[in-house]
Amino acid sequence: MRDVAVIGIGMTKWGELWEKSLRTIFVETALLAIDDAGVDRLDSMVVGCMSSGLFIGQEHLTSLLSDYLGKNPVPAARVESACSSGGLALRQGFIEVASGMSDIVLVGGVEKMTDVTGCEATYALGTAADQEYEGYHGLTFPALYAMMAVAHMHKYGTTREQLAMVAVKNHENGSKNPLAQFPFKISVEAVLQSVLVADPLHILDCSPITDGAAAVILCPADMAKKMKKPVVRITGSGHATDTIALSSRKDMAWLESTHLAGQKALAMAGQKIGDIDLFEVHDCFTIAEIMITEALGLVEQGRGGKAVEEGLTALKGKFPVNPSGGLKAKGHPVGATGVAQAVEVIKQLRGEAGERQVKGAKRGLTQNMGGTGGSSLVHVFEAD
Repeated sequence: MRDVAVIGIGMTKWGELWEKSLRTIFVETALLAIDDAGVDRLDSMVVGCMSSGLFIGQEHLTSLLSDYLGKNPVPAARVESACSSGGLALRQGFIEVASGMSDIVLVGGVEKMTDVTGCEATYALGTAADQEYEGYHGLTFPALYAMMAVAHMHKYGTTREQLAMVAVKNHENGSKNPLAQFPFKISVEAVLQSVLVADPLHILDCSPITDGAAAVILCPADMAKKMKKPVVRITGSGHATDTIALSSRKDMAWLESTHLAGQKALAMAGQKIGDIDLFEVHDCFTIAEIMITEALGLVEQGRGGKAVEEGLTALKGKFPVNPSGGLKAKGHPVGATGVAQAVEVIKQLRGEAGERQVKGAKRGLTQNMGGTGGSSLVHVFEAD
């Protein structure tokens, strides 16, 4: 396989983008990545999007987006893996360049979620759960993650305050990110006093509904060097799945797909978890970040809550987690999240992250998952 580099990144501010359509959001972001890469052609496109049909009544995104980007007749593919659609798009683009099928690939992720009512958005997101055994009985994702939180708290003594500390940390980081949907600080007290959604999770434990897109340009590393671009290589890619129904798992307080995907990505990169300088992970709910840090091996199983409380995952901690603000503060347009994680890591490894820059960062890792961990993607990035 060929070494693969990221030579262009693009992202605009996320939020409730009432005045923009899905195609507009995507094209603006893709053009930023193309301009950053300095390329004048694309050999192919891969786009991650979870549910454009339910959110805006539009499918056939490959034709739509290549057309409005002005890149027809470029080969284009749309991939879906619930909230890990962006991560899967990145993996497919990586494979295409590594295999030699294409030299210059645009990987994008996009979702337009605010053009429907809250109930309709809840239904669309709920399709990522088991419809017969979870959705039919009224379980939503806040309820499912609340069950995971209760299991973790019961098994390991994780506290309600430790969950809140995840949100506080990520909003602190997000306050330094001008592209974040919610770039402001919050307190533990504010989290605990916010509206209860599904006990023990409050509204400030939950990631928001978001409109947004992100894009990266991939090419062979030797081509990137000839172009005299800053070379950040994707050195590891891991992918794994688990049961879609939470009730079918051996342990509701453990994310096996994330554990396996992380092991695969690190093995491919020839690295250990302690070699990684920063992490962008899928904190769709505060309990998710705690469980992910355990599954990746940053801390022992059951120590994720303590790690947050002790500052290990803070911006200046031993393992900086979600310098961007994560899904919690940056936002979570579900199809775009996995690509946006890569954008943040590339900024960090280039030394372009501003106030939230992790000093001396040379290696970064992204973890993007679908549903309650029914699918998970992990990628390792290294700066030359």
